[in-house]
Amino acid sequence: MTQFPIGRRTVIAGALGSVVHGGASFAAEPIKIGFSIPQTGGLAAIGLQALLTMQIWAEDVNAAGGIIGRPVQLVTYDDQSNPANVPRIYTKLLDVDKIDLLVTNGTNLTVPAMPIAIQRGMVVFCMLALAVNEKFKYGRFFQTMPYGPRGKESISEGFFEVAMAMTPKPATVALVGADAEFAKNAVDGAREQAKKHGLKIVYDRTYPPPTVDFGPVIRGIAGTNPDIVYVGSYPVDTSGMIRAARELNFRPKLFGGGMVGTQAATLKGDLGEMLNDVVSYELYCPAVAARFPNVEAVLKKYQPRAKQKGIDPQGYYVPPFCYATMEILHQAVTGAGGTDQEKIAKVMHATTFKTVVGDIKFGPDGEWDHPRMLWVQFRGLKGQGMDQFTNPAAEVVVSPAAYKTGELRYPMGLAKQ
Repeated sequence: MTQFPIGRRTVIAGALGSVVHGGASFAAEPIKIGFSIPQTGGLAAIGLQALLTMQIWAEDVNAAGGIIGRPVQLVTYDDQSNPANVPRIYTKLLDVDKIDLLVTNGTNLTVPAMPIAIQRGMVVFCMLALAVNEKFKYGRFFQTMPYGPRGKESISEGFFEVAMAMTPKPATVALVGADAEFAKNAVDGAREQAKKHGLKIVYDRTYPPPTVDFGPVIRGIAGTNPDIVYVGSYPVDTSGMIRAARELNFRPKLFGGGMVGTQAATLKGDLGEMLNDVVSYELYCPAVAARFPNVEAVLKKYQPRAKQKGIDPQGYYVPPFCYATMEILHQAVTGAGGTDQEKIAKVMHATTFKTVVGDIKFGPDGEWDHPRMLWVQFRGLKGQGMDQFTNPAAEVVVSPAAYKTGELRYPMGLAKQ
C-alpha cells in the first residue's frame, strides 16, 4: 500500500489499472471508500488511530483478493477536528473523487455529513457516534459502536445502574458537560436516567468547549454537595475535570460518566493514579480480552505501527471497532454483489455480521439491536505511565453483569492508594 498526500487529501492506493497486492492481481477498478477523518486538531488522537486501522484492514483485504474481485482504495481528507469542514469534504468525495462507499467517524463530525449522505442516498457506515440518527431517522444509517437502541440514554444507563446499587442509594446528582454535540447528547441521556431513578438534580450546566480551567466548574459542583457526578466530556476537558477534582480534593460517592479520553493510553498514562476510582465507559479492555480473542490479531498489527507513528500504542478503544466497521462494510458489499446503495442497505438490515468484536445485528434505527457498553472503574494505579493499563486489574468492569469482573468501590477515595 502506498500513501500519497495531495494537499489535505490522502489516497491509500488499492489499485490503478492492473496491480498486484499480496499475491492477488487486480484488473478491475477499485472500490473507493471515502471519509473525513481528524488528523489534526483536538480529535486527532482518535482519528489517527482510525486511519491506521483502516489502512491495516485495506491491506488485509487486498492481500486476500479484495472485495468481489476488486481492490479497495481509501480516499480521505483531514477535517482538522472541525465540523464546519465536513460538508465540503463529503461533497468533494462524492462529486470529484467519485467514491463508491461512505464512512463517517464521531458524533460531531457525522452530524454535518448526514444531509449530504441523505440527499445522495448513500449508506452511512458510522463509527463512534452517539444518537445521530435520532434526529435524521435515516434508513441507510448504521452505527457500529455498541450503544444499542436506547439512543442518548445508552451512554449513561450503566453508570446509573451501578450508582443505584450503592448502599445507601444516592439521592442527588450533578450533571455537567461540554456545549458540543456528543457531550450534550450524553448529558441529555443522563438527565433522563436521573429522572427515572428518582434522583434530585442539584447541578445541571454546560461549559464552552475551549474551557481550560475547570477549577471553577468543580467548585460550583462541589458547592451543591452531590452524591454522584456525571460528566459528558472530550479528551482535553476530561483531563481538566479529573485534574481539577483531584487538586480540590473533591470526592463524591461516584465520579465519572461519558468521558471521552479515559479510553486513550496517552491520556491514561498522563493522568495515572488520578484516575483511581473514576468510572467511565470502554468498548474493549484487557479485562475482557478472553471474550474477544480475534481482537488480538488486529492489535498485533496495529501496535508496532502505532508506536512508529507516535499515536496510541495500545489501541484498545478505536482499532477493534474500527476494524469491525470495515469488516461489516466488506460483508455488506459481498452480500449485495456490488456497491448499489439500496442493495447494501437491505443486506445491512437483514444480516448478523461476524466481526472481531463479536456478532453485530442492527435494529431499525441503524444502531445495535442490543447494548454492550462496558463500564469500568480504574483501580490500583501508581504514579503515571501507560504500561500499567495493560494489566486487566487496572480497569475493573462493573457493568453489565455479563462482563462484570468486580464490584464497585465507593465512595471515591484518594488518588494515591
